[in-house]
Amino acid sequence: MATAVTKAKQLSVPRDVPGRFGAYGGRFVPETLMAALEELEREYEKVKRDKQFQARLTELLRNYAGRPTPLFFAGRLTKKLGGAKIYLKREDLLHTGAHKINNCLGQGLLAERMGKRRIIAETGAGQHGVATATVCALLGFDCVVYMGSEDMRRQELNVFRMRLLGAEVRSVNSGSRTLKDAINEAMRDWVTNVRTTHYLLGSVLGAHPYPTMVRDFHKIIGCEARAQILKAEGKLPTAIIACVGGGSNAIGIFFEFIKDKKVKFIGVEAGGRGEALGDHAARFRGGSPGVLQGTYSYLLQDAAGQIAATHSVSAGLDYPSIGPEHAWLKDTGRAEYVAASDAEALEACTLLARTEGIIPALESAHAVAEVIKRTPRMKKSDVVIVNISGRGDKDIGIMRESLELE
Repeated sequence: MATAVTKAKQLSVPRDVPGRFGAYGGRFVPETLMAALEELEREYEKVKRDKQFQARLTELLRNYAGRPTPLFFAGRLTKKLGGAKIYLKREDLLHTGAHKINNCLGQGLLAERMGKRRIIAETGAGQHGVATATVCALLGFDCVVYMGSEDMRRQELNVFRMRLLGAEVRSVNSGSRTLKDAINEAMRDWVTNVRTTHYLLGSVLGAHPYPTMVRDFHKIIGCEARAQILKAEGKLPTAIIACVGGGSNAIGIFFEFIKDKKVKFIGVEAGGRGEALGDHAARFRGGSPGVLQGTYSYLLQDAAGQIAATHSVSAGLDYPSIGPEHAWLKDTGRAEYVAASDAEALEACTLLARTEGIIPALESAHAVAEVIKRTPRMKKSDVVIVNISGRGDKDIGIMRESLELE
């Protein structure tokens, strides 16, 4: 089934195979879903060349979602930390509060083109669920969002927002009651209703073509950032830092710079509350390759190949696997992946709020935590872009419980 896991060795796969990133990626799904995935792949290949589709998407991204987002020089944070100049890519300023709207608009228009007016989605932190519900309201679709009951507790505000927008939010009480389990239920729904339903997957995860398609809908982040930093500094950045759960915001800002080998990529995973398996969600710290929910990538699993429990203060990073393109970037050395703990993310959130008046989502705060560690050791002539993938409104309750403020 879609949740099967293996301890498979890395496969030798030609680079020109669609849906593969080196050994990673692929399409590991029940036969029931193959026709739907093939249809999705065909239609996506068509719309990439369809000027009318692209013009409509561009118009909605600009006039509805709020693109382009600013690239903001964080002068007070730079002064506070010393070292490199810090720029913030402000995806938090988009409609619905995060980068997720980019992909939801793209997939929503694609579903409309395919004649599928029932949309299902999964969500962890709720930002993808809110963006999906928003697009469904805009286009007049039926919307069902699966969300783990633990995440519903942590993200009550986003649950209400989804329902206000007309979505049905279905609580998932199996497993760890978080993102992994929400994806399981969404895929079960899709298998049952595949002819009438589009699964609007929210990250660069799952079976081909999702990792490639979701990346393409988000690569506008990096396209904008490249032009903006060249205008502001007259040169490319020394490094780009982004948090990595499934990995959509990170690959979105990385992709335009992949051929620029002097631009360093740093992805920041959830270090959670400790090093032990089950206390974090850092797939590159103790994870190994295997198959989960349609794709072959790094994942956290025990010696028997069973999926490990994960933990993060941020619901959006609390997932045991990672997008296959990130696995390839890690193995080839093109990107470096580190982890920030819950405590470090909360501290970073406070610092950014008090130096720049910006409260980031706890997911994005993991990236800011790495900025705090890294930039003081860099040269003043260096330039760092950090992707602020979402705003912290949704996390105020968690922050209030976790932070002792004077």
